[in-house]
Amino acid sequence: MLSDRRLPRILKCARLVLAALSIAANAHAQDASFTRTTPSSLAASTTRATQPDTNQATDTTAADTAVTRAEAHARSRARRSFRTHLALGFVTSILAHEAGHIIAALAVGGHPSFGFNKLRPTIYSGIDASLHPTKQFIFSSAGLTVQSLLDEAILDAPHGGGSAFERGLLAGGIGTSLFYITLGRNGAVSDVAYMAQTSKLSKDQVSLIYGGIAVLHAVRIHFQPKYAHFFTAPSDLGGMKVGIRIDGDWGQ
Repeated sequence: MLSDRRLPRILKCARLVLAALSIAANAHAQDASFTRTTPSSLAASTTRATQPDTNQATDTTAADTAVTRAEAHARSRARRSFRTHLALGFVTSILAHEAGHIIAALAVGGHPSFGFNKLRPTIYSGIDASLHPTKQFIFSSAGLTVQSLLDEAILDAPHGGGSAFERGLLAGGIGTSLFYITLGRNGAVSDVAYMAQTSKLSKDQVSLIYGGIAVLHAVRIHFQPKYAHFFTAPSDLGGMKVGIRIDGDWGQ
């Protein structure tokens, strides 16, 4: 039998042990509950928190890519359009040159015809230059004169200007004049040679007349801002592109 003095002490110790066990059990339960619920809940909350940002970033990137592609396509299309209209303007100027010959021949009673001289397309006046030198001079000078007058009208007429087609017209007129006063001045059917033969002007004088007009037009173009970067098409990067490109697999 336990004494009356020892019983209260045993009960007190038992109560302390039970209290300690209870505290330990509660702590373990809380830890287990935290272990079971926290990772999944944190993962779910993290997913919910980050998912909208990821979607938004993806949408923004896709939108930026679409805009970039659209802009690149628009610039590429503008560049092709520029080159096409520039070429059309140049060809139109050449056709105006030939039309000037035909109209002049008809106006003086000639019979213009089309043929080839050393594989080069040529308009023949149908006029005997030895019998009618003045008529032949009018025919021979008409082409360059029409182009010079056309360029002069473009540069003098008050308008916005600066389009690719207009640049092609100006380039055609200036280029043709420069060709005839250099490489083309001594050809068998050269306009400069025929003008010198059917007038009191020499080849040099004829060249100075038409060459001087062409140089004057070029100088006027140079000082007009609307004709800046005269032959350059819009670049993929949004500015103007000048230079060359070499494609190829140089590592092979």
